[in-house]
Amino acid sequence: MRFRSGLRPDGLPAALSAPQRLAAVAATGLLDTDPEEAFEDLASLAARITGAGRAFVTLVDAGRSFWKSCIGVDARSLDDRQSLVRESFCYFLVGLEGEPFVINDVAADPRTRDHPSVGPMKIGAWAGYPLLSPDGHVLGSFCVIDDAARIWSPDDLATLATLARSVSAEIHLRQSLTAARAAQRVSADLAHTLQQGMLPPSLRPIPGLEVAASYTPASTSTDQNVEVGGDFYDLFHTRGLQYGAVLGDVCGKGVEAAQVTAMARYTIRADAGGTASPAELLGRLNTAMIDQHAARFLTAIYTSFRPTPGGLAGRISLAGHPPALIRRADGRIQQLGTPGTLLGILEDVRLTDVRYRLAPGDLLLLYTDGACEARPSPGIPAGHKQPLFGEPELAAALAATHGLDAAVTVKEIGAALAAHHDGWASDDTALLALRVPPGP
Repeated sequence: MRFRSGLRPDGLPAALSAPQRLAAVAATGLLDTDPEEAFEDLASLAARITGAGRAFVTLVDAGRSFWKSCIGVDARSLDDRQSLVRESFCYFLVGLEGEPFVINDVAADPRTRDHPSVGPMKIGAWAGYPLLSPDGHVLGSFCVIDDAARIWSPDDLATLATLARSVSAEIHLRQSLTAARAAQRVSADLAHTLQQGMLPPSLRPIPGLEVAASYTPASTSTDQNVEVGGDFYDLFHTRGLQYGAVLGDVCGKGVEAAQVTAMARYTIRADAGGTASPAELLGRLNTAMIDQHAARFLTAIYTSFRPTPGGLAGRISLAGHPPALIRRADGRIQQLGTPGTLLGILEDVRLTDVRYRLAPGDLLLLYTDGACEARPSPGIPAGHKQPLFGEPELAAALAATHGLDAAVTVKEIGAALAAHHDGWASDDTALLALRVPPGP
């Protein structure tokens, strides 16, 4: 019998050892696996419709035939469900590279009468169709075996061809799902890495000041499906005794938002040493965004400050961002900042510096709108949903932390938000707190 790709030295089809075919077989992930309902059902259907006593779903590598499904054969262990490839008719299908192989009388046909499996497996008639990879490589066979010689009817063969395509489709579907999950994991890992790159690895210590921050992604981002958010924060030294803190929120998510986030953060860092005015610095960022045709706009809040013998003195500016909050040592809550224009849309923006001071025990809180526009979980019935967690609720949550240090304050506010929306965050949320420790 002639095969398209010729023969190996052992007389079997050379196609059995083709590297690309073997890679396709391995990629199915089905070798040496247990029987599964999907394949058992298709093989059972073939045996029942054709009236054959046995039906097989077989994967074929270079040296063996592995029965993923074997109806009509008592094969329970892994060793029972495989044979040497030379002892299987399946190598005919591999050698024919896509054509079916149908024998009505195995003992009389010169192609099969001397085959070593005819007697031991009691093969009277055999009909098989190839299982094909998307690239056309033969992965194995879908076949039926009758103990006695018989004529396979056109309906029998049409049924086998259809079921073989169904088995191939099932294999393709599983491979596609596995590949999609792998790609999703890679995408999630990349998104996590990219998101972490938008935030400082740890806040630098500042003499005489407590600092703390947190970032919580929206609940629509999971470990398996992550979109990079646009919230960011940073805290850094500018010059002399001066420091800067920025917190921003880029519109949207994804790669474009990440690009604008990175540009904003590093532009602010690069220019912060050249001016003590937050409004001027945010104006420079706006110019850079316009000049570079930034794909997204953003809101931001920036403060420059320096430690003083009495605590901290600073200036703050808002660019389309919610006002900062100050929690005084006596528990009072004050809003800080004059509303200004968001960045990245208009060439001329209105930004204002506001001076402030923190005394011992005072705390300054910067936050993104995830903390003051927190919507309830969509899974909560309408009649049980709480109202929006807005600025009054955020101020109340901050007031409830009276006397706590910066780290615990940030933690408690995060817990208050989680309790309000039942652990479901409607938006990314960034918090940054600066506190002057109380005196002795």
